[in-house]
This record gives sequence, structure tokens and C-alpha cells, in this order.
Amino acid sequence: MDLRTFITQSADQSGMDFAGDFSLKWTSKRLNKGAHLCRQGQHETGEFIVLEGCLASTICDQDGKEVCVGLYVGPCVVTPNIARTRDGVSLVSISATTDVSLARLETGQLTNLMVSSETVRHWANAALRDALSRKADREWCLAALRGADRLNWFRERFPEYEGIFAHMLIASFLGITPVTMSRLRANDRQ
Repeated sequence: MDLRTFITQSADQSGMDFAGDFSLKWTSKRLNKGAHLCRQGQHETGEFIVLEGCLASTICDQDGKEVCVGLYVGPCVVTPNIARTRDGVSLVSISATTDVSLARLETGQLTNLMVSSETVRHWANAALRDALSRKADREWCLAALRGADRLNWFRERFPEYEGIFAHMLIASFLGITPVTMSRLRANDRQ
């Protein structure tokens, strides 16, 4: 999908005239499967829209264990910079699980555009609200549900993702072991 179409589809219908100019502010970026968009602990000042392809967001603990905290299938907005960085340093690593086509805009430039354009402000605030809502929904799932119910929750929220992402990533995203994930899937086939 092209950026202008994505912005137009995700914007309030009253502000359609802004999509063309707004889309010209973004730069194109390609990532090959396995490449990192950003790395935990490194400087990061970008906003990203996945136009095609898939990304996974992970956090690595001090022992080197990675936990998946986000899955993205284009076209979509990657969690905004303000929710994935502190003081310009990335709290997560984001890597391509397929070849990816992205659009990138500096966070400061988006902030300036939000100040000067009410339509851009509404668009960006809606993207942030959506990202925070998805995070809160996942946190609720992890706190309130057990393994089988977590997998059912995942299937309801992300119907195609089980066929797109490695089951190890999905298990990590759901806070269960890959073995538990495999058992739950095997029980479904019986």
C-alpha cells in the first residue's frame, strides 16, 4: 500500500486534503528479513509506518532473554516513539520478520506538524491512542487469562498472525513457553 492511501484510510474524513502534503514529509525505507529497524539501548528518533511486511518488537533482559512485546503486519503504524523510547533511547528492538517497506519521519518533525495542523494532530493522537489501547489490551490478557485463554484471545484479536509469525514469537508475546504453545495447538487439532 502506498503511504498517501494509508494516511487517507486512517484519517478523519474531514481532513482528506492534508494526506498528500503530509505523506510527502515521510521518507521511504526498506528492510530485509532479519534486519533491525532499531535496537534496544540505542538512539532512536523516528516514527514509522509499515506499508508492507512484518515486524516484531522485543525487549531483552540482562540475561539475554528476549520477550516479544509487539507484532506488526503492514499497513500499520509502529508504536509511536514516545511510547517506545526514553530520552531518545529505544526501550525495544524491532526487527523485520519478512522484507519490509516503511515510511519514516523524525519525531520532532511530526511534533512540529502536529502543532501547525489540527488534522495531523488528530491523526497522530489517534495513532498513539490505538497503540496504547493495544498495549493495555495485551497487559490485561497477560494478567487475567491462562494459557489456552491467552491463545484464544490472540486468535480473536489477530486472526491471521498465527500463520504469519513464528510460534516462538507468539508464545513469547503471550507469556507462555513454546512447549505450552505447541501443546495448546496440538489440543486444538484433536
